[in-house]
Amino acid sequence: MLNFSSTRRRAGLVAVTAAVLMAACACQAPANIADADVPAWKATALPEANGVVLEDSGKILNRDPLLKEAASVPAGTYTLTMACDGSGKAYFAVSAGGNKITDAAAACNGNRDIVKIKVPVTGPLSISTSSVDAPLIFAYHLAPATS
Repeated sequence: MLNFSSTRRRAGLVAVTAAVLMAACACQAPANIADADVPAWKATALPEANGVVLEDSGKILNRDPLLKEAASVPAGTYTLTMACDGSGKAYFAVSAGGNKITDAAAACNGNRDIVKIKVPVTGPLSISTSSVDAPLIFAYHLAPATS
């Protein structure tokens, strides 16, 4: 004699297990960040912008911050658009003339994060990119804000 309640329980357990495994796989970083094609990823993850004054993209393979500097950026309001992929978050520390302006972060889920930044004076500007969730890939650009 067949026990339908036991069969239904097993089928339900199999379905739940499959759903959990599929969800876990969807959240994982690409198989090997070290081999990722950053320019190809950036082309789809971060749209082009007009008037970009500072941009960078690359791989964070350990917890060491990466620094990108611009010789001179005019004072004004800018939009920092960031993206990353992998797991966790990427952090972006923006400094002007050696003084920190702001810290921003992007969740590494394929979405773009955008923050407005006010650069108080014309001069050198730098953005330090880091993550405690390495390895991951990242891209950002800083462009004049449009109203």
